[in-house]
Amino acid sequence: MVKSVNKHLFDEAKKYIAGGVNSPVRSFRAVGGAPIFVKAGRGCKIYGEDRRVFTDYCLSWGALILGHADPRIVKAVKESAENGTTFGTSTKPETELAKLIITAIPSIKRIRLTSSGTEAVMSAIRLARAYTRRDKIIKFEGSYHGHADYLLDCTGVPKDFMKYTIVLPYNSLERTEETVKRYQKEIAAIIVEPVAANMGVVLPKPGFLEGLRNLCDKYNIVLIFDEVITGFRLAYGGAQEMFKVEPDLTCLGKIVGGGLPCAAYGGKKEIMKLVAPEGDVYQAGTLAGNPLAVRAGIATLNILRESDPYEALNRRTEELCKQARLSAQENRIRLKVNCIGSVFSFFFSKAEIFKVFFHDLLKKGIYLSPSGLEANFLSTAHRPEDVGDTIKAVDMTFKNLRRY
Repeated sequence: MVKSVNKHLFDEAKKYIAGGVNSPVRSFRAVGGAPIFVKAGRGCKIYGEDRRVFTDYCLSWGALILGHADPRIVKAVKESAENGTTFGTSTKPETELAKLIITAIPSIKRIRLTSSGTEAVMSAIRLARAYTRRDKIIKFEGSYHGHADYLLDCTGVPKDFMKYTIVLPYNSLERTEETVKRYQKEIAAIIVEPVAANMGVVLPKPGFLEGLRNLCDKYNIVLIFDEVITGFRLAYGGAQEMFKVEPDLTCLGKIVGGGLPCAAYGGKKEIMKLVAPEGDVYQAGTLAGNPLAVRAGIATLNILRESDPYEALNRRTEELCKQARLSAQENRIRLKVNCIGSVFSFFFSKAEIFKVFFHDLLKKGIYLSPSGLEANFLSTAHRPEDVGDTIKAVDMTFKNLRRY
């Protein structure tokens, strides 16, 4: 019954939607089987079209730090919608959201709202190139910064588009320094996830982010932090608050929209003043600063600022990860769990083991991000008993995995 419902819905979707999904990882290709179709979400739970209920650790890829359908966010969106859904002109709440972000993240002096993280990153890189009058950028292997052509090596992207993009190993400060010295007059920007979260969670080595900051200062390169995932997630001021390293430009997304499509890029005044209409770096968007998304973002950031949930949220995540490690050890499962703040990943010795792990937990009502190379998240809606039930489910699953 369960399989037939999701398979039927997926087959129907594939008749009209490319690949049956509107973002590739949703297809369950990395774990196999038909993806679940979600009908509703409340708190830390999602409710499938097949009538199953899951404790959700994907949380719209980290966007829902307050959980699903938080009444305060729903109220803000409803009130905004009653006054209109989009205007294509300026609104007062846009300034309010901008002020909240700038107050939270001191390195940002001026900001521009966009509709997606991809747009934010694309615009920040364009701005860095204009500011330095250079073309090359450095990014790091395994990091995802959106789907602009020069950030992806895939079919359909002309090879010439990548000639200005240098890809280096994450956490290799030595290789980065060698490359910067070699191309110092050509490199406009170094873009980095301060905590890598798109190859699973990978923490920066001590000194790595500080080393990037020093290199950029020395060679007049723009340092861009992609905090689409870590912004307002690791701390209210993001990863840069946690690691005490300030970039020149910051890209934000996910949490700043409170569950609606909203993102932003911002940084130093002398760089941001180059953005049109003040400068000649063009970037625009009909739905940028959409009133519904802005209101949801304002409500979310105000709740986080006033309640300061990070210590409790991070402690709960650490307990989940600690117990998972202990269970794996007891059951002789080769497992590495990386965790920082309320973000975590499970790394197994073989991709096949993650597939079995994922589906076994799914049967027990636990929904992880459907790829071993993606991050998982907790929300303030996850109660101690939800985490306790998850720990029990993980332990039972590890007992089933002993043969691997």
